[in-house]
Amino acid sequence: MQEKHKVKCYIRKHTQEAVVLLRRLVQECSVSGSESRAQAIVIEKLREMGLDLDIWEPDIEELKEHPYFISAREHFQGSPNVVGILKGVGGGKSMIVNGHIDVVPEGDIRSWSIDPYGGEVKEGKLYGRGATDMKGGNVALLLAIEAIKNTGVTLKGDIYFQSVIEEESGGAGTLATILRGYRADGVIIPEPTNLKFFVKQQGSMWFRIKVKGKVAHGGTRYEGVSAIEKSMLVLKAIEQLERRRNEQIQDPLYDGIPIPIPINVGTIKGGTWPSSVADLVILEGRLGVAPNEKMEDAQAQLAKMLSQLQDEWLQVNPPELEWFGARWVPGTIEHNHPLVQTLITNYAEVTSLAPIIEAAPWGTDGGLFTQVSGIPMIVFGPGETKVAHYPDEYIDLEHIWIAAETIACALLDWCGVQESEGVYESEHIL
Repeated sequence: MQEKHKVKCYIRKHTQEAVVLLRRLVQECSVSGSESRAQAIVIEKLREMGLDLDIWEPDIEELKEHPYFISAREHFQGSPNVVGILKGVGGGKSMIVNGHIDVVPEGDIRSWSIDPYGGEVKEGKLYGRGATDMKGGNVALLLAIEAIKNTGVTLKGDIYFQSVIEEESGGAGTLATILRGYRADGVIIPEPTNLKFFVKQQGSMWFRIKVKGKVAHGGTRYEGVSAIEKSMLVLKAIEQLERRRNEQIQDPLYDGIPIPIPINVGTIKGGTWPSSVADLVILEGRLGVAPNEKMEDAQAQLAKMLSQLQDEWLQVNPPELEWFGARWVPGTIEHNHPLVQTLITNYAEVTSLAPIIEAAPWGTDGGLFTQVSGIPMIVFGPGETKVAHYPDEYIDLEHIWIAAETIACALLDWCGVQESEGVYESEHIL
């Protein structure tokens, strides 16, 4: 297809402009609550591209009415969602391309060898918080759409570019786009998959378990009941539950993942004084949810485990289970779905490499599209998860160009190209 050659050439000719854009985005610390400056850069780019714009701050009261909403924030003022729309002429399939603008905090600055918000480029990599998760993926989307528009290709179907907030905290931004009415025939999310195709993704949710004891003086600790000791029984039971849940997963896509749906206890707090028997321990963690599993069923398994602990004290004083904080809905798509086939075919044409199809070891906003809207979704993008959320986060720039070419060509096939009269010539084409 001549149009594919045009867009690929455009992408390769405009990589430096894309690097400048990515540097600007990385230089903005867009942690939750501080996304507006980074979104302003996105808005500026979308206006430059001539896309129709929809900019709004999600209504937290509306979101609270949805069962999949979760957020620790009281409002989203100053944290806008941004959607850029490239309208087609009709008669083709539509696509949502969705990326989050929020990043996790940089953590201890002493663990970085470079400025986490410097956007430094060296040896083909761009460094900084959010470079790989997932501002690099967003730039790949923008470059792909810009290539289509600026080479004069006319699509039949619509493209909706979504730059959303709050993915790192559970997906409120994407949920807001769904409740606003955005729908399409497919969704691509360019999270850092190392250019692999994730057709299944686990979900997850945070839990809090309060384990009670009985306080006593440390000198007569036998008169009390240590919540610390009882919490060790809870931890052992969690380990056993994790093993049972993962033994049920036989999907070959998880063959390379030692624990497909982990249960991770991330914080332990307990006790008030070294010479006192601890009367309360609080465990907080993350429960992994299988791609085809209901969130409620996973919750029920953890609750049942706690109710069946074989301990006299814990039977009388059962641990209290609470679900709080972030959650990500699981999602899946069949290997032979046209959306998957369209992407992997174009990836093979762009790279001359065999596509790698796997299951995601983490959650994304993708599950919201499949579970809430019933829209097929696939996760494919530049960057590697092994550096996401870590000090000295970086992205290989070549990955961005490959992802942009693959997605641009896939959009041509998916949305359909309106035949034009004559041959379009552009000074941008090599």
